[in-house]
Amino acid sequence: MYGANSSSPTPRYFILSGIPGLEAAHIWISLPFCFMYIIAMVGNCGLIYLISHEEVLHRPMYYFLALLSFTDVSGCTSFVPNMLCIFWFSLKEIDFNACLVQMFFIHMLTGMESGVLMLMALDRYVAICYPLRYSSILTNTTITKIGLATFMRSVLLMIPFSFLIKRLPYCRGNLIHHTYCDHMSVAKLSCGNVKINAIYGLIAAILIGGFDMFCISVSYTMIIRAVLNLSSTDARHKAFSTCTSHLCAIVITYVPAFFNFFTHRFGELTIPHHIHIFIANLYLLLPPTLNPIVYGVKTKQIREGVIKLFFREKEISTMK
Repeated sequence: MYGANSSSPTPRYFILSGIPGLEAAHIWISLPFCFMYIIAMVGNCGLIYLISHEEVLHRPMYYFLALLSFTDVSGCTSFVPNMLCIFWFSLKEIDFNACLVQMFFIHMLTGMESGVLMLMALDRYVAICYPLRYSSILTNTTITKIGLATFMRSVLLMIPFSFLIKRLPYCRGNLIHHTYCDHMSVAKLSCGNVKINAIYGLIAAILIGGFDMFCISVSYTMIIRAVLNLSSTDARHKAFSTCTSHLCAIVITYVPAFFNFFTHRFGELTIPHHIHIFIANLYLLLPPTLNPIVYGVKTKQIREGVIKLFFREKEISTMK
């Protein structure tokens, strides 16, 4: 449906179909997504609370981890509740402007997560290659500045998506075959020229994902070189162990991201559309779900902080 004026090029609202072809199974499909969302919210909020309250975790590495957790919580919340409403209550309508807002936040927070992973790689580089200058290089002021710069980069690169979508005329209906408002999924409903949208989407992906992956690769190349130059086997093992959690987070984030990117552009004719939708949702939901688990298992200070916090709460409840 369109606005009161039938010739208006802008629809009043869109309809999100969910996962096309599997509507009858929406309730069952929603259960693992809901479970993952609960784990992501509890895990990331728990990490943020732990880092803010434990003095031993007041270090640059954990500040970046808290920023990553905040980004993950915000990213999940930008689309999962709406997706569950589609699956459970068939509430598929979304206002045109609300769709643009959701699209902006999903893409902006995805770019922000990539940027934070890059900052965490730089943190490991400084910690291993310049350990004596670590605290003087990564001061609170420096962390704040580079965190804001990463945030502003993502915001400024994602704002044009909304204008590129709003300028298009729409004459192919208002049904989006997706669980959330994705840039190209919305653009494909237009009867206008979407070549600019596709080109800018590729440019934004390169400026964020490509640049961040380049910085991460350079950082770890320097880290590996520095670690291999260490004479002690124990020192090499200890240095590598400080990077394992971050390397797992990189794999969890970038593997689904690249898989989603390439299948979306080159596999549309060979991969069923419902598989595309599954991949797109896992791409957004898998990192927030697994990152707290990975850091909780791999990082000794976080494990000890959780145990300490648990026994502290237990003592408080016993005293009451």
